[in-house]
Amino acid sequence: MDKSELKNSGVDRTYDRSIYQKSTFAVLHLTSVLICSWLIFLSGWETLGSLLGKDWSFTDPVRAKVMLVLAFIYWLRHLITLFYLLERKVDWSEVFGLSGFIAFFEISLVLLGGGAFRDQAIDLSWLDLIALPLLLIGSYLNSYSEIQRKWWKKDHVNKGHCYTEGLFKLSMHVNYFGDTILFTGWCLFSSNLWTLTLPLFMGLTFVFYHIPGLDSHLAKRYGSEFKTYAKKTKRFIPFIY
Repeated sequence: MDKSELKNSGVDRTYDRSIYQKSTFAVLHLTSVLICSWLIFLSGWETLGSLLGKDWSFTDPVRAKVMLVLAFIYWLRHLITLFYLLERKVDWSEVFGLSGFIAFFEISLVLLGGGAFRDQAIDLSWLDLIALPLLLIGSYLNSYSEIQRKWWKKDHVNKGHCYTEGLFKLSMHVNYFGDTILFTGWCLFSSNLWTLTLPLFMGLTFVFYHIPGLDSHLAKRYGSEFKTYAKKTKRFIPFIY
């Protein structure tokens, strides 16, 4: 397989440790979490408001702190992905592009969830009760499916074969589906339904951009083995699509 076939959907799938890129990615993501902490605990949002002559504050500081905890947990999961699970090359364009995207949604969810743009706090509701299991299920589907695949590939007997076991029996891209479910729960915790456009955008990007490119790569790499797997397994949503 030539190098051009290993690059699709904007991702270079050649093996490379990319230690500098991954380290920079981790630091930039941590910077986003620290900015969220500054906004909440060091009156950063109020300071920005005063500089602009505005009276800015968090009317829902408890929910803002929940958003911060979720951002920190996501950063920890990102570290596991970068330095344990991910073996492909990471380009600088991916580092800076995704870092900007992550900072945008993490800071936005802290501000929206914390009531920076509303007049009062929002009590615990049925949306929060739905959000929690979605967060847990999404995290499990995304992270554990990747870990299962990692362990399976470490066995030399499986070298050159397509992984179709574990959670990947539920759907061919159950890790992507898990990420979509995770972000749906995260956005619901913000108590702002407009934020659901984020997981919707992610899901559509997975289905129409990342998955077709990855499927093309896997079909070339594993041939009939992958085609057989694709025929009997749902593509994205378990039991549905």
